[in-house]
Amino acid sequence: MIKLQVIGNLGKDCITNTVNGKSVINFSVAHTEKFRDSSGQQKEKTTWVECAYWTDKTGIAPYLKKGTQVYAEGTPEVRNFTRNDGTAGASLTMRVFSVQLLGSGNRNEQSDTGNAYNEPAASSAVSTSEAVAPMADDLPF
Repeated sequence: MIKLQVIGNLGKDCITNTVNGKSVINFSVAHTEKFRDSSGQQKEKTTWVECAYWTDKTGIAPYLKKGTQVYAEGTPEVRNFTRNDGTAGASLTMRVFSVQLLGSGNRNEQSDTGNAYNEPAASSAVSTSEAVAPMADDLPF
């Protein structure tokens, strides 16, 4: 299984389209990592992920605005392309199966469960705290 998880900010407002009778929400997420190079200089590296969320649950679309912090997970794909100057390039895309709004944005209009939109899964999901607690008892230290 290959799964990509990203936490970052939206680079622009999402776009909702209908393709072959199914809704798709397209948005781009930027994740910036800060680090020090070998000479000790502070550097930043931003990775952009183009996201496609195929779903009938388009209720999240009004909240996917530029600058909004989100958590998204899905299946990654690298797309190769040729730039206008003839050089080769690549972009990281993700077919999203779960997206969640983060931060303290204007979410008071939503219900407690209104901030997560997931595709129906064959198995039931276990929250992180439920999954970690039993394993913590088994640790030897």
